[in-house]
Amino acid sequence: MSAQKTFAPGSGSGRGRGMREPSHLSRAELRKSLGKGSTVWRLFSFIFKHYKVRFAVVLACIVVSSLTTLASSLFTKTLIDDYITPMVSSAAPDYGPLAVALVRLAAVLLVGVVASYSYNLIMIHVGQGTMRRIRESLFKHMEDLPLSYFDTHSHGDVMSVYTNDVETLRQVIGNTVPNLFSSLITLLSTFISMLVLSIPLTLVSIVMAALTVFVTTSLGKVAKGYFVERQQNLGIVNGFIEEMVSGQRVVKVYCHEEQARKHFSRINEQLRSSVYNANKISSMIMPINGNIGNIGYVLTAVVGALIALGGLSSWYMCGAGGAVMSLGTLVAFLNLQKNFTRPISNISNEINSIAMASAGTDRVYALLDEPQEKDEGKVVLVNAETAADGSLKEAARRTGKWAWKTGESLVPLNGLVSLKDVDFGYVEGKQVLHDITLTAYPGQKIAFVGGTGAGKTTITNLINRFYEIQEGSITYDGFDVRDIEKDSLRRSLGTVLQETKLFSATVMENIRYGRLDATDEECRQAARLVYADPFIRRLPNGYDTVLAADGGNLSQGERQLLAIARAAVADPPVLILDEATSSIDTRTERLIQKGMDSLMKGRTTFVIAHRLSTVQNANYIMVLDHGRIIERGRHDELLAQQGKYYELYTGNQITQ
Repeated sequence: MSAQKTFAPGSGSGRGRGMREPSHLSRAELRKSLGKGSTVWRLFSFIFKHYKVRFAVVLACIVVSSLTTLASSLFTKTLIDDYITPMVSSAAPDYGPLAVALVRLAAVLLVGVVASYSYNLIMIHVGQGTMRRIRESLFKHMEDLPLSYFDTHSHGDVMSVYTNDVETLRQVIGNTVPNLFSSLITLLSTFISMLVLSIPLTLVSIVMAALTVFVTTSLGKVAKGYFVERQQNLGIVNGFIEEMVSGQRVVKVYCHEEQARKHFSRINEQLRSSVYNANKISSMIMPINGNIGNIGYVLTAVVGALIALGGLSSWYMCGAGGAVMSLGTLVAFLNLQKNFTRPISNISNEINSIAMASAGTDRVYALLDEPQEKDEGKVVLVNAETAADGSLKEAARRTGKWAWKTGESLVPLNGLVSLKDVDFGYVEGKQVLHDITLTAYPGQKIAFVGGTGAGKTTITNLINRFYEIQEGSITYDGFDVRDIEKDSLRRSLGTVLQETKLFSATVMENIRYGRLDATDEECRQAARLVYADPFIRRLPNGYDTVLAADGGNLSQGERQLLAIARAAVADPPVLILDEATSSIDTRTERLIQKGMDSLMKGRTTFVIAHRLSTVQNANYIMVLDHGRIIERGRHDELLAQQGKYYELYTGNQITQ
């Protein structure tokens, strides 16, 4: 089995899909993408946009918390110079003033604790709210992406964006962002205080801080590259697991368990290696910066002691406020030195979260930046009714009569579909359809037959505008389909897909998926029409039976019956049946055919079938071969020609 089997467009099957390996960024491409550096800023802009007031409160609380920490450091100078030193030399020291000062300091620190608790609590709400909004934005955007995106991207990899990549943002929003703000404010306030106390000691601290920043920046760039690889590899592993879970039956049928295990081991090792490298680099940052801070602390103490013991009082040896180096000043400065290096160390410690969040943010915005499905159609589908004067007017209720609304005028929906000189290829250079020309008149049944990969399903995909044609035109009641709003176009086309998809819901809800405003009785009537009602009633809870994932507790034929019932309840003007009875036994097929004939009555219908017995009554049968219509006509006419259709129907090859 392939490591990450994504379905890339091609011409190898009825949908024009083929297998390909996922794209993986090279190191050069990785560095180029990292150089853009815009996604994290976009994330912060997104947060600020929705949480301006809360962020203002958080910022105020961070300022208060940082200033209280600074106040406690500066208090050591006052404690030593104004209280302890005089009391040591006093024969009868008075502890009252010291007690008052300590109570004031305690009050200040209590305010800082409340402020710190408050902004952390607020950031929890901001973080969870941001993730909720991002997931909603992702899902809304995903629903507007063209099918070609899902053809070329593993479903597991897309799911990984919602889970792993969005989850990486929680830590950075809830903890890293407030820590960064706090560190910056602490750095600024501490730097000013250090200048006031001692200019030369401040210069020593600046040199050591510059070295710390250099180490953090250099190692951080390397770490981010590995974290991007980690997120990519995590998406590959998730995609492979999702594929193996859904395809477990096929794996066992062909005894591919060992190959699947080997393949998983390989991609799992790639994930382990990228995680190891990322954590190895990021884990080096904190110890290195911690040791740089310790060296800076020692240098500051040595220089400060030399100044104090040497009695140097020149202006350039003092602080910006003119303070001479005293014992209290030195102790206070050493505390500030820790406060100065600690924020830098905190930033270094957060590099792990920052790199992970940056990598996750890149993948989140890569999905959000995918171009949406274009829809420039202005013609919309509306319910219509006949006015008293015989003219057509728009109805506010469902009438069973449809019309195209363009501007203020209404045009009846008749179901006239025409393709003229249509050329199409899923990817450039690989043409799938060649010069397709056909017309389906209202009420006609048009059948497409041919071998696998002939282009049958592709034609119906183009009518639905799942893909855009390169040449030619497709018209619907005289309107170019590109001028019809896509929702209106697809609402007018009831489609039963070759791949049946049911949802984890009740049978009734799965049928109602065809038309959400359908009543229970209308859903039951649709099921009776396609002869799905008998087997539904035999289910444990009838129409209220909850289906397992994708209808796993039903047979393939039963799942297809529900899909047909879903199309029946939609009651569309035009039908597209893509192998609608391919998984149903011959006896059930005869029963369904009666219901299908009733369903197709008066509707333009496109039928794709491998069982040619189901299309004998079609008005026209189009025989396709390698993307071209090579024969067309009624069943008897095509048999009389003894061409490709004759071969498909009889199994006898015609020799020239």
